Amino acid sequence: MGVKSFVEGGIASVIAGCSTHPLDLIKVRLQLHGETPSTTTVTLLRPALAFPNSSPAAFLAETTSSVPKVGPISLGINIVKSEGAAALFSGVSATLLRQTLYSTTRMGLYEVLKNKWTDPESGKLNLSRKIGAGLVAGGIGAAVGNPADVAMVRMQADGRLPLAQRRNYAGVGDAIRSMVKGEGVTSLWRGSALTINRAMIVTAAQLASYDQFKEGILENGLMKDGLGTHVVASFAAGFVASVASNPVDVIKTRVMNMKVGAYDGAWDCAVKTVRAEGAMALYKGFVPTVCRQGPFTVVLFVTLEQVRKLLRDF
Repeated sequence: MGVKSFVEGGIASVIAGCSTHPLDLIKVRLQLHGETPSTTTVTLLRPALAFPNSSPAAFLAETTSSVPKVGPISLGINIVKSEGAAALFSGVSATLLRQTLYSTTRMGLYEVLKNKWTDPESGKLNLSRKIGAGLVAGGIGAAVGNPADVAMVRMQADGRLPLAQRRNYAGVGDAIRSMVKGEGVTSLWRGSALTINRAMIVTAAQLASYDQFKEGILENGLMKDGLGTHVVASFAAGFVASVASNPVDVIKTRVMNMKVGAYDGAWDCAVKTVRAEGAMALYKGFVPTVCRQGPFTVVLFVTLEQVRKLLRDF
C-alpha cells in the first residue's frame, strides 16, 4: 500500500501539473508584476514596519499609483502576442520534475500517515490528524522538490525580463546546472523556508479539506461516491488552499526569482512588497491562483480516484 500510494499520487500530480501549467505561469507573472528595477539593488531601508512621517495609507497610495493594473486574461493575451503561444508552457519541464519530486512525495506520504493514524476501531481520521498529516507530508515534499521549484519559477518569469537580462535556460537541467555554477549549490534551495511553509499550508488545506468535504457529502447523502462528488469536493479544496497559501506564494515567487542581493530574506521581501505596493499585493495573482488551483485540484483528485481504481488489484 505504501509504494502504491506514491505511484498513484505521482501519476495524478504529473497529469494535473502539466495540464494546468499555463495558468500557473500567468499566476507567477502576476505575482511578480509591480516589482521595480530598484529591487535588484541593495538599498538601506527603515526598520520593518516603519513608515515615513506621513500616514501609511498616504505612503502606500503614493508608491502604488505608478504600477499599472493588469488582469489574468489580458496578461495571457499579451504573453501570446509578445512571446508566442508556446511561451505559456515555458518551464513545463521544471513543472514535470517538480511534480515528480514534490507532489509524488507529499501525496504518497499523506496516504501513509493517514492510514497509520486512522482509528482502527471506527476506521475514521479526525480533521486535526488529517491536517497534521498534510503539514508533515507537504514539508518533506517541498524540501525534496525545491530545486525544481526554483527552476520552474525562473523559467516562467524569464519572458517578462528585458532581452539583455533573460537567463534563457534551455530546460530544467540547464537551469539547475547554471544556478549551481553561477550562484552555488545553495541557490537550489533559495526560498526553501517559504516553499516548505507554503507546501505545508497547501497540502494540509488541499488534501485534508478534500477528504473532509468528500466525507461530508457522502455522510449527509448529498451525492453518491462518483465523479460529481470528486469534482465538487476537489474544487472546494482548491479554493481553501488558494486562500490559505497566496500570501506565502507571492513572497516565495519573488524571493526565488530575485537577483542576488535584492531581498534580505523572506521577511524583508514581505515588508518591501507591502511598503511599495500595499498589503493587497500579497494577494496578487489570487484570481489565477484560484483558476489554477481549482482545475489543478479537480484534475488531481479525479485522476487520482481513477488511477486508484485501475491499480486496485495490484
